Amino acid sequence: MVSAFFLLCGCVDQASVAVVEKWGRFLRLAEPGLHFFNPFAGEFVAGTLSTRVQSLDVRVETKTKDNVFVQLICTIQYRVVKEHADDAFYELQNPQQQIQAYVFDVVRAIVPRMNLDDLFEQKNDVAKAVLQELEKVMGDYGYSIEHILMVDIIPDAAVRRAMNEINAAQRLQLASVYKGEAEKILLVKKAEAEAEAKHLSGVGIARQRQAITDGLRENILNFSHSVSGTSAKEVMDLIMVTQYFDTIKELGDGSKNTTVFIPHGPGHVKDISEQIRNGMMQASCSNV
Repeated sequence: MVSAFFLLCGCVDQASVAVVEKWGRFLRLAEPGLHFFNPFAGEFVAGTLSTRVQSLDVRVETKTKDNVFVQLICTIQYRVVKEHADDAFYELQNPQQQIQAYVFDVVRAIVPRMNLDDLFEQKNDVAKAVLQELEKVMGDYGYSIEHILMVDIIPDAAVRRAMNEINAAQRLQLASVYKGEAEKILLVKKAEAEAEAKHLSGVGIARQRQAITDGLRENILNFSHSVSGTSAKEVMDLIMVTQYFDTIKELGDGSKNTTVFIPHGPGHVKDISEQIRNGMMQASCSNV
């Protein structure tokens, strides 16, 4: 008497799990590796599931609290839990469609309570709410939600243009303020420089006049001591007449000088000398 064993061998790929049934009823899960099945006993592989992390992109269109229509692009990363692969195999026929439906439900319940600016700032809160809901629901079906990323928030094209215009206007306004402050600083510095230059010029002119006065005084005193019997007035008249003729000579020697007509009679010279002398006396009195 001979006993015959009819066995069928099969290999389950890495990062996969096979669902084994017996006479149409779930028997066990076959992990990666070589397995033997007895087809005559009704054992066969009903299907395999991948345990790799899978990604699903979901585009949701909704409206914010301030009546702005936006599109949210969510990326859901999920995988089959190896220990509960039978639930994932038998409970859900289309897991991606199920995940997408729950994402729609959560996003459209949260976003309408937020303004557009708040949505950009709190997009991670929206992703966290979606993650909590999916973990609670999909966990019963043998799926694990790894991550949810709020990839992009796309407002309506008209709203984007308006936001860009507002941003550009704010930047232009800020630039105008900085430009005005810069021009103000330049004007203040220029005024300070002009005031300082005028002050220094006045100091220089005052010193020049003081030096001229000191020189004339010294000449008068030296001449009075050298030539006895002369008064200070006579010496001053002589100096003024000498300077007068020296000026006439310099004007005539200059090739590019413009012709100047000045009184040159003795009487006018006397008037000029008296004016200069009076000015010098006034300066001397002010210095005292």
